[in-house]
Amino acid sequence: MDDHIARGQQLARKAENKISCGCFFFASNYEDAAQLFHNSATSFKLAKSWDKAGSVFIKSSKCHMKVDNKYDAANAYVDAARCYKKTSTKGAISCLNQAVTIFTEIGRHIMAAKYSKEIGELYELNQDIEHAKSYFERAAELFGLADATTSVIQCKLKVAQFSAQLQQYQKAINIYEDIAQQSLNNNLLKYGVRGHLLNSGLCQLSQGDFVAITNSLERYQDLDPTFSRTREYKFLADLAASIDEEDVEKFTRVVKEFNIITPLDSWKSTLLSKVKDALEVKEMEEDDLT
Repeated sequence: MDDHIARGQQLARKAENKISCGCFFFASNYEDAAQLFHNSATSFKLAKSWDKAGSVFIKSSKCHMKVDNKYDAANAYVDAARCYKKTSTKGAISCLNQAVTIFTEIGRHIMAAKYSKEIGELYELNQDIEHAKSYFERAAELFGLADATTSVIQCKLKVAQFSAQLQQYQKAINIYEDIAQQSLNNNLLKYGVRGHLLNSGLCQLSQGDFVAITNSLERYQDLDPTFSRTREYKFLADLAASIDEEDVEKFTRVVKEFNIITPLDSWKSTLLSKVKDALEVKEMEEDDLT
């Protein structure tokens, strides 16, 4: 460990000397310094001195920028982020943001999208859903510029998930319906259509629009004639019927029966719990009136 630290410090001093000597700008000095900083940071990584490694990778990036080597500058910020992820999510996000900005400037949209998505994932891990949604939206836009259709859809699905968690149900509904429409004529994606329509229906139930779900089920049949033969369709129809009848027991039974064959993930379970709570409140109000 001590040997790696000592080597890292030695290489960093050499790099500093390269760019501090004399009054004239020499591109080769900054190129040499960038490599020396990179090697120095690698030594600090080997010593597991993550914050120091990250800070030195940033110095390497700044040297690359001095000679307009933006691609390597962006990658150096990514290297810095990898180090900061060990100690500081905030530091990692800051570096990845720099990388995204540079990759976008030079037209490397796939790379920019990839790291925008990674920032979103870091925010998601920290339960910061608002920021996570924002970065997945940005990633979808950037993947779209590169015509990476599958990646666009994956990011948009995350945006829909986060939108529902933030109770922005109409936004989630629009995304799920749009993706279902896009997927119908794609052999690789069409098998996910019924899942997207199910998610859209659950969002409609969550926003308390119980009439709209019935109308939507008719639209979904027009959109995909096979949907009415799926368990997802029957599930939504039975849920809508139990809500219309204000029957909490029936609602609970419908959910339980579906879950036995197709286990519900936590996102769906949370939405359904909210719908059930609202239904119980309505049932209690009706009982009080009688």
